[in-house]
Amino acid sequence: MSDIPHIGFIIAAYLVTAATILAMIGAIVVDYRRLSRALSRLDAARKGEDAQ
Repeated sequence: MSDIPHIGFIIAAYLVTAATILAMIGAIVVDYRRLSRALSRLDAARKGEDAQ
């Protein structure tokens, strides 16, 4: 592999890209969970108002 020019840069670019994509997926999952909890609380509060 040492005969491939700039192999270090190529590997680093792939690693940075993979880390960025994984971070974006993680942020989406965290945001989805946060929004799901907020919607559950909102739905529960709304159902509580309907009972009155």
